[in-house]
Amino acid sequence: MKLLTGLHLTRFFFLVAGIGIVLTGGAFFVPFLGVIGKTILFVLLFALVLDVLLVNLFKEPVRVQRRYLQHMNLGDENKVVVSILNQTAQPLQVSIYEGYPLFMQKRSQAWNAVLLPKKVKNFPYSFIPTERGEYEFRDVVIFVRSALFLAQRRIVIPLVEKVEVYPSVLQMKQYELKVFNQQTVSQGIKKVRRIGNTSEFEQIRNYVQGDDIRTVNWKATSRKNELMVNQYQEERSQPVYCIIDKSRPMQLAFNKMTMLDYAVNSTLVFTNIALRKGDRAGLITFSDKMGSIIPAERNQGQLKRILESLFNQKTLFREANFELLYQTIRKQVKTRSLLLLYTNFESEFAMRRALPMLQRLNKRHVLIVIFFQNNELQELAQQPVHTHKELIEATIADKMSNVKWNITRELRRNGIQAILSKPEDLSINSINKYLELKAKGVI
Repeated sequence: MKLLTGLHLTRFFFLVAGIGIVLTGGAFFVPFLGVIGKTILFVLLFALVLDVLLVNLFKEPVRVQRRYLQHMNLGDENKVVVSILNQTAQPLQVSIYEGYPLFMQKRSQAWNAVLLPKKVKNFPYSFIPTERGEYEFRDVVIFVRSALFLAQRRIVIPLVEKVEVYPSVLQMKQYELKVFNQQTVSQGIKKVRRIGNTSEFEQIRNYVQGDDIRTVNWKATSRKNELMVNQYQEERSQPVYCIIDKSRPMQLAFNKMTMLDYAVNSTLVFTNIALRKGDRAGLITFSDKMGSIIPAERNQGQLKRILESLFNQKTLFREANFELLYQTIRKQVKTRSLLLLYTNFESEFAMRRALPMLQRLNKRHVLIVIFFQNNELQELAQQPVHTHKELIEATIADKMSNVKWNITRELRRNGIQAILSKPEDLSINSINKYLELKAKGVI
């Protein structure tokens, strides 16, 4: 623990000391005043020495601990708690400067509090990271004062800690709950009824509250003299791939998070749902060259492998090579699969350049192209217009917003399913489309 002691003289101290000096100087005229002045100065000096001793009496007057999640969630509120224990037998006045990561830019903010003797006080706050990777918490600086408030001690607590920010596991669990909670039909998740019989008999088991009454096996019920039901499972698991474009347009940001990071979070959410639904999930990333390729599997470690791969995805600031993507999928993905392509077309020209390869992919697989709606342009186009400049800005914004809708319509005209989504609705829209296709028996 690094220590640095200094004197913190208050206005009150200066005032009283000044009075003492004046009275001492007045002793030339009134001797009694000199005695009073010397007494005041002596009392102040004694109090100051006592306060310095009280503040520096303990080598480690406080103990600090920082608690947080081992892996923080991208784009979500992550709770951090700084706990401070007063190890002395006296109350302490403290000003605490947390070693926030540089990303937060809050180094000048302080917590001011009174620490009771032998008690712990918690200081919670939220950390919302907008980029994947490693963040560093730095040392905690505490200024300690005693009850006399005359001396101050600066204590630096060595508490440098590194934390990794992963794709949001919190969002993954939240959407899992929404999809598989049979009592919930809100939150944007559509409950879609399956069409046709795409399941096969698995076993007969005891009836549990909530089972479909239509699955009751009356013959087994009469033999066992208790209610029995047939249990079914999916006829076969389907390969499902999330394909993430890491090219330059995916670096555009919304609410401080890039489109790439929104796609990464959505991919983790979708992968978990697909695996829970009994399908095989895989991952492909690309830009001007191929990135990660994880074959579609359904085993215990698949979700973790995809999570670790998503954590390491970085853009190369190059143009996307859709021809290379098509050739790679043709060689690597032999069976008909569902492909969710997260990309970001900013112009109709960029879409038409990729269209021939997208059409080829769509012939061999079920392709869904998911790209992003620019919320800021829509807000600018819809804001009230008061000046000529604002009219021009609104007109340009409206024209640029229509480009996205034109791209969506052209993709659909060419038989390619497309989703134009706001970044914050990406996971909901992807899941709903997946549930819709499964209900129709397309996959």
